Amino acid sequence: MDRLKLVLQYFQSNSESISNGICIILALVSVKLYTSFDFNCPCLPQYNKLYSLSVMIVPPIILFFLGVLVNRHTGVMMEEWMRPIGNRSKNPAVVKYLFSAMTQRALLAPMVWILVTLLDGKIFICAFSVSVDPALFSGLPNNTGLDVIKIMAKVPCKEDVIFRNSSFRKAVSRYVRCYSQAVGWSILLFLIVLGAMGRLIKPYFDDHATSLQTRYWSNYLDVEQKLFEETCVLHARDFARKCVVQFFEDMREDAVLRLPQPLFLRNSREEWEDKEEERLHGVAKWEQVDQLLNKCS
Repeated sequence: MDRLKLVLQYFQSNSESISNGICIILALVSVKLYTSFDFNCPCLPQYNKLYSLSVMIVPPIILFFLGVLVNRHTGVMMEEWMRPIGNRSKNPAVVKYLFSAMTQRALLAPMVWILVTLLDGKIFICAFSVSVDPALFSGLPNNTGLDVIKIMAKVPCKEDVIFRNSSFRKAVSRYVRCYSQAVGWSILLFLIVLGAMGRLIKPYFDDHATSLQTRYWSNYLDVEQKLFEETCVLHARDFARKCVVQFFEDMREDAVLRLPQPLFLRNSREEWEDKEEERLHGVAKWEQVDQLLNKCS
């Protein structure tokens, strides 16, 4: 239980941790979706490869854009890119760092989907069973009246009658599955080696002070946005309270309508009587907003 609390505290500590947690959840969801997805190969030469590659490519694209959508770095990066310069100039290195962080996290779930499909092998068998040379295996059904291409296209369909009491389909499936798993493990090994080499080589090419400064400003933008949202909520709550108090105060002064005064209305009226009358004056012009924002920039 204590370990679970520590994990939850880590993911609630800052936005970067929250983004990491969301990306991990998306990766787990992609695995769950694939395991619950009932893949049925068409077993037709003209549709096998198209359908299989669509299942292998389209869901990763959806997961990638979903990862971009839920990643907090996306909003921070776009706001930094589109904001007016003001008194603080834009730093392209900060935008580049945020884009890199966003892309790396968004690619996690798609890569998990692709690796799971390759290691499972069903989609690869459906896509490339037609490309296998049947002469490598014995037991090809030759009494069906079908050509070789149509027979090989039916290899993923184990319930087909032409492969009853035949070991040919199992041999071809094992052969293609071995290729699929070899490709999957190779991609996984390449990604691990690439990440390790990037960690080792990056300090030799990046200025340490510049890297720290970039990370500082990316964290600053994140914290600035969060504080701005929290301050907006507090200011809006206070402003709305004043509006409600003034509304009921005006109603109390109306001779037609007599309402009992709540305690907070009486306290507010006493505060107003001690100083000159307070009325609501909101920001009415865009120039005022620009002046306020330029002071904060």
